[in-house]
Amino acid sequence: MSDIKIAVLGVGIMGADHVARITSRISGAAVVVVNDYLAEKAETIAAGIPDCRAVGDPLDAIADAQVDAVVIASPGPSHEKQLLACLEHGKPVLCEKPLTTDAETSLAVVKREAELGNRLIQVGFMRRFDREYAQLKSMLDAGEFGRPLVLHCVHRNPAVPPTFDSAMVVRDSLVHEVDVTRFLFDEEITSIQIIRPATNPGAPEGIQDPQIAIMRTASGKHIDVELFVTTGVAYEVRTELVGEKGSAFIGLDVGLVRKTATGMWGGQITPGFRERFGQAYDTEFQRWVDAVHAGATTGDYTDGPVAWDGYAAAAVCEAGVRSLNSGEPVDVRMVARESIKGA
Repeated sequence: MSDIKIAVLGVGIMGADHVARITSRISGAAVVVVNDYLAEKAETIAAGIPDCRAVGDPLDAIADAQVDAVVIASPGPSHEKQLLACLEHGKPVLCEKPLTTDAETSLAVVKREAELGNRLIQVGFMRRFDREYAQLKSMLDAGEFGRPLVLHCVHRNPAVPPTFDSAMVVRDSLVHEVDVTRFLFDEEITSIQIIRPATNPGAPEGIQDPQIAIMRTASGKHIDVELFVTTGVAYEVRTELVGEKGSAFIGLDVGLVRKTATGMWGGQITPGFRERFGQAYDTEFQRWVDAVHAGATTGDYTDGPVAWDGYAAAAVCEAGVRSLNSGEPVDVRMVARESIKGA
């Protein structure tokens, strides 16, 4: 079977990682086109890959006759136009979150894909492919905890870029916990409240950090999330599930745990997202490439979160930003999935 020829749009930190991943660790695919708004960056990366070209316009990259499939790792505001171009050309696409930057345009993408009759869009919520999350999901589905009741989550970053603002804590960080909640519980989130604790003195001026998110699902399950993106320490993502018959904790980074004569004990915290979720990204991409190979027969070029999942996350985060501004609980506004045939 010949390799799927892929165009990668956006070769910043994430996109460059994906280029390296496809080139060195994924079977059945090759990067043949790269694009970035910084042309020199794209040309440098293309020069290091056999038979790869830099293309200046992302829409030209999508339309390129040599390209079979697309990875979108460009800034969020450009996603809508690029996704619609992928749909227009009938090309499978793995789009890093967000699907788009607001619920209205995300829904428009969902509807357009549904009209075409093929499932072409997969969204890059990589935690679904992490071994610990997958194990927790399997145990939940097997009923090992009885009825799940509560999810406690922690999302901490050592630092964020200077352009990060308070709303981005919701849209860029909380969005992962939104998808994890929907993945584990198999139901939609219906309300959200963002609480503002005392702000970290070390946070960039004007950013509300930390934040606490309180979410509720359609059946009444409770989710709380501590979001703290300027800890200055390391990268920590933890999730605790509490059910009627027990609980489980993932993301502890236990590895080697040591105890000393001074009474201290502990291990090493994961320094960054690459180390914590490197396996998840690799698994995600391999399964996507395999699904693209199979898609010509099935009409489904995805194996993971789809456009609807991107829309649902956008709707929750949009409500979250409204709550961040008001301090009050906000209901999530979503259309019913069954109202869109094929979504």
